[in-house]
Amino acid sequence: MSDENNQPPSVAHLSPKAKVERLIKMVRGRKRALILTHDNPDPDSLASAVALAWILERRARLQCHIGYGGIIGRAENLAFVRVLKLPVFPIADVQFDDYDVFALVDTQETVGNHALPDYLKADIVIDHHPPREGAPPVAFLDVGGHYGATSTLLTEYLRAARVEPSPELATALYYGIKADTRDLERETREPDVRCYTWLFPRIDRAQLAQIEHPELPVRYFQLYHAAIERAKVYSTAVMTDLGQVYTPDMVAEVAERMSFIDVVKWSLAYGGYKNQLYLSLRVSDRRMNAGRLVRDVCEGLGGSAGGHGSMAGARLPYPGAGPARAALKREVVKRFKQAFGVEGERGTALLNLSDMS
Repeated sequence: MSDENNQPPSVAHLSPKAKVERLIKMVRGRKRALILTHDNPDPDSLASAVALAWILERRARLQCHIGYGGIIGRAENLAFVRVLKLPVFPIADVQFDDYDVFALVDTQETVGNHALPDYLKADIVIDHHPPREGAPPVAFLDVGGHYGATSTLLTEYLRAARVEPSPELATALYYGIKADTRDLERETREPDVRCYTWLFPRIDRAQLAQIEHPELPVRYFQLYHAAIERAKVYSTAVMTDLGQVYTPDMVAEVAERMSFIDVVKWSLAYGGYKNQLYLSLRVSDRRMNAGRLVRDVCEGLGGSAGGHGSMAGARLPYPGAGPARAALKREVVKRFKQAFGVEGERGTALLNLSDMS
């Protein structure tokens, strides 16, 4: 039954045990499931997908495969998949006709940052982000709620299903929560803390150390050098143009790092990858909602945008010609400056700021 706002039916109000029971009942009689993360997946999305497959294989006898669009490029994320031997595959290796169940984790159908073709509909959507308006009906929908990470949701599923995770899966989920909540400091709710502490005795600490301290390529430091040189501060906001990036998830990493500057409460990083412009926003002012702001600012520019309270991102079509790309960047900066309330400022290069501490 849809709610009075015509949103698709949700199981978010149910207990974890009731959710698992409904999930298993829904897939009964099916044979193969394809579980998709959001494009260019982060640890939370990857861990959640592996956990869902773990449950469906053991409680529903359903054969599961996990796919992702885009790339896994950030050093920590590459180490995450390699060290934990996560069974995930690029979407190019997927034959959609082979499956009779489709699931999305850490994303939703109308967000547009996933590889599920338009002609197919998701049967399962599990995401800790707020529900998106205009979403089509989904047989099993668990979105929103009081969670800082989708890995928390899937950890609750594991516990309710009485399925013990392997050390690798426990480590994946633990790191998924850790990364998305910044060590339980951001967007953290009581279930996140409860699942984090439940997982900790089950993780492989040596593997976790390998993930958190990977070797870094030279271009990582070159990108940070450019990010710092190009960063401009506008009163309480910092923006930096990364140019062309070697992996899209570096945009989010730079925005996150810039958010630690003591004089700002808005941090925006943007950079091009192939034919798309990626944007990432961090907000320290709890009165603002980063996800809503990004969607409002990017409205009419195409692509996809979303997020939640303190962090959000967008992916916009990036014209091929140089002047067109420059024009898009100018428009994006103009809109964000207006949203930040600094539209009249020229900005000061980060490297030229005096110590204001």
